[in-house]
Amino acid sequence: MTIAPETVGVIAGLTTSAFWVLTTIFFTAGGKRIGVTAVNTLRMFFAIILLGATHLILFKTVVPQIPSTMQWGALALSGFIGLTICDQALFAAFLDIGPRRALLVMTSTPIFALTFGYLILKESIGLVALAGIGITIMGIAWVVLQRQSKGNKERHPHLIRGYTLAVVGSVCQSLGAMFAKIGMGSGETSVDPLAATLVRMIFGLLCMTPIVLISYRMVKKREPGSSKLRWTPGILFTLAGAIFGPFLGVWLSLVAIRSVPLGVAQTLLSLSPVMILPFVGKLYKEKLTWAAILGAVIAVGGAGVISMAGSIEKYLGITERSSDENTGNAAGHPACERPAQHGARPDAGEV
Repeated sequence: MTIAPETVGVIAGLTTSAFWVLTTIFFTAGGKRIGVTAVNTLRMFFAIILLGATHLILFKTVVPQIPSTMQWGALALSGFIGLTICDQALFAAFLDIGPRRALLVMTSTPIFALTFGYLILKESIGLVALAGIGITIMGIAWVVLQRQSKGNKERHPHLIRGYTLAVVGSVCQSLGAMFAKIGMGSGETSVDPLAATLVRMIFGLLCMTPIVLISYRMVKKREPGSSKLRWTPGILFTLAGAIFGPFLGVWLSLVAIRSVPLGVAQTLLSLSPVMILPFVGKLYKEKLTWAAILGAVIAVGGAGVISMAGSIEKYLGITERSSDENTGNAAGHPACERPAQHGARPDAGEV
């Protein structure tokens, strides 16, 4: 029994969002003990070790097999833009405007991804999948807006800068995904998502190193007592976060990006603000509202619409066209078709 690539992509995207909830929890716990700068450095280091070891086991080599220089460059750009710039901008936005507002802006990532996929990758998105993207974005935005809508008296003096940084993070996340999709190629030049993840992580760490060193010096000046923090549990939390985030999470995110159109993949990868809701009560002492729960239902419903877009369009007769008009991919997901000149899809069930 084979699994359609689109189904693999949807499952990978949803699983990635769940893993990013876990990595957020672990990194938050680690950051409270050893500081954000140490967590950012260690997570990349741990991820490269885990990815390299897995690559060695599966492919008998630690050197990723990338067919062309162009693909190396695309994956390197993806690591720099999607892992270095995006993370730095997003973390700064958290400080300037708070996580709630920053996450709300980040829900625009699928919009940028859809735009870049259409303009650069020439991807086409069906009306039903587009509606699913809109529903999911609406649900996520509703949840983020409602979670701290009452009793929040925080003041953020750098709103414009914070919103700008959040938009930069959103754009960079979608651009990073697009370059990753280009770097992974298709057909004979297809690159395994694990190898692509390893390359992205290496270049992301290399590009982040100067920023981390500068930040570490600044933190040491502001927090001279940081050496007294509890390093052992902090490192363990960071290791756990690296397993579910930069290792499994980023790997599965590339599976999703390669298997379904960019806008659809980014929507599925944006569900973590909703999925974290069951944990906020016990871990962060936040009270869930009915509005937040309803928003979660809307977002999950949108993801369902995306995953069933092909069946829905066939049922509604939206995809019926003559054989001359077809793109040669009629057996695939009607909402996820691409022009034939961009290469063949991965084999069914291939991850």
